[in-house]
Amino acid sequence: MSFASPFFLFLIPILVPFFIWFLLFRKKRRPTVLAPHFFYLKQVRPTLRAQTVWIPTVLFLISLTFLLVAMARPQEATTKIKKNVEGIDIMIAFDISDSMLIEDMHPVNRLESAKDTIEKFVSGRSTDRIGLVVFSGESYTRVPLTLDYPLLLESVKEVQTSRNIKMGTAIGVALANAVARLKDSTAKSRVIIFLTDGENNSGTIAPDTALDIAKGYGIKIYSIGIGKDGQAQLPVVLEDAFGRKVKRYRPMHSKVNEELLSRMANETGGKFWRATTTKDLKGVFNAIDRLEKSKVEVNQYTKYKELFQDFLRWAVVFFFLGGLIQWTAYRRVPA
Repeated sequence: MSFASPFFLFLIPILVPFFIWFLLFRKKRRPTVLAPHFFYLKQVRPTLRAQTVWIPTVLFLISLTFLLVAMARPQEATTKIKKNVEGIDIMIAFDISDSMLIEDMHPVNRLESAKDTIEKFVSGRSTDRIGLVVFSGESYTRVPLTLDYPLLLESVKEVQTSRNIKMGTAIGVALANAVARLKDSTAKSRVIIFLTDGENNSGTIAPDTALDIAKGYGIKIYSIGIGKDGQAQLPVVLEDAFGRKVKRYRPMHSKVNEELLSRMANETGGKFWRATTTKDLKGVFNAIDRLEKSKVEVNQYTKYKELFQDFLRWAVVFFFLGGLIQWTAYRRVPA
């Protein structure tokens, strides 16, 4: 409870010294009676009426207290907060080709480093729809645009390399798939985070064709080239003569097509990064997080309910009660 005019509350403490003054002044004005001897006065005991003559005054003071509280205008505030959120729709295109198993993102491989970073990025969002497209030689949607972050995070954890789809790196197909998921979005900002460690060497859609479609829909692309270029060791799990699984390594050449990824970003108003360490990759996603912020407008409405009526009602009750007692039980009659 709050008060619109709290000044009147400061007048209430003045009533206490006033009541004390009244009692003292009343004793000084006590009437006297001539008596032949002090002995007879000792036999007189004060009546109940004489002992409680202060009651009307107390009732008037209580009435005045309630009146001052009513004048202070007690109120009950009800606050409503309305949030207007302009969310962002984000599709993550995630390369799951075998080269993502290369262990050059200490302390893990490229795939696990990317998964961990994506999970942290998703956990830091709150009002944006996010989806996941994975690709190697082909592409498919694991999670469409959603606000169900637990579902999305669980799907990211389960991502493995391309065991059941065509091998290769189909950048054009993956980009077209991500664009198809965003083209009907009405969000104020539509973004593709495109993460790959290779060059386009597969697929039925050329990257330039998919890029033109993305530009046509006004979709922004943040492209990330992950891993180091050059000769690398790809881990391969084989079975030995006793049926035991043994990890071996075979040499392979790894190279990110920086020219293509940079063009994808620049021509759509996005940005291109290289991430050769886990720390670099986390920094990239932190930068994207800062660049793509949802706009939240907060409007607060406060409604006040006046409560002075009850206090005013009690003030009237105590005033008339005091007056009734004053003019009946404690009425003074002239001698």
